[in-house]
Amino acid sequence: MQLNHQEIDTPPRPAASVVLLRDGPRGLEVFLLKRHGDSDVLGGLYVFPGGKLDRDDSAAPTLQRLDTPVAALHQALGEPELEEHIAAGFFVAACRETFEESGVLFTQGADAVQAKEAAALMHGGLDFAQIIQRLDLTITASRIAPWSRWVTPRKPSLMNRRFDVRFFAAAVPGDQAASHDNYETTESVWLTPRAALEQYWDGQIGMAPPQLMSLAELSRHATAAEVLDPARRRWPRVILPNSFEHEEQRVLVYPGDERHETRERMMPGPTRLIHRNNRFEPLSGFEGFFA
Repeated sequence: MQLNHQEIDTPPRPAASVVLLRDGPRGLEVFLLKRHGDSDVLGGLYVFPGGKLDRDDSAAPTLQRLDTPVAALHQALGEPELEEHIAAGFFVAACRETFEESGVLFTQGADAVQAKEAAALMHGGLDFAQIIQRLDLTITASRIAPWSRWVTPRKPSLMNRRFDVRFFAAAVPGDQAASHDNYETTESVWLTPRAALEQYWDGQIGMAPPQLMSLAELSRHATAAEVLDPARRRWPRVILPNSFEHEEQRVLVYPGDERHETRERMMPGPTRLIHRNNRFEPLSGFEGFFA
């Protein structure tokens, strides 16, 4: 896991990501995609579906296709400084990226047949906004819940750019199947949060710190409803990690840590990760994810 050692002064790029959940036979499961090894953003690592906010995500014709008023989405995101159409655009971006990367379509009444039809149009060259218009679909922003917001520190760990990512959580529609697109992503898997962290610890899969910390939190829940119900009743937490070097090792600290300016914890799990053994891990080892 190659570290970046350059400090970046450019503003973080706005992006959206969706933590897809389902209730499986082993309990709560989360969907992970392996990014193509040649990708310049977390290439070869396992991530949640997501990507940068596009201009068309906030365009009026697309926002008119939402099942929830723009003002209500703006309120749910909990960022009053944002313009309403930009806030709503993050919901669109989350739905779009989930469809483009996993094939899951968050639209009213969508089933596996309609998702397949939409995928065929995408492979034929139409973008998400055009597909929604062509098939006369309503985007069900109400099915995704704002969950957290992660802002990359000025000294990113694994990339040469910064992102300001709004994470959403959603249950995958029961009649649709999530899979990788064989383009931006090459493999996919449903795992319980703990099993995903175990595979990471065993070196079977690689992940970035936001995914690790999110899985540590998700491991405290038994069902998708346990994640989604509280998320719909609160504003998403803003996580701004700090980083520093200690004995030639990169350390990331999170709210609640003595080295972080925010002394109140915002999420369960470790308050710091250290880069050693060619990976990020809690100071106390694997069980530190669940302490």
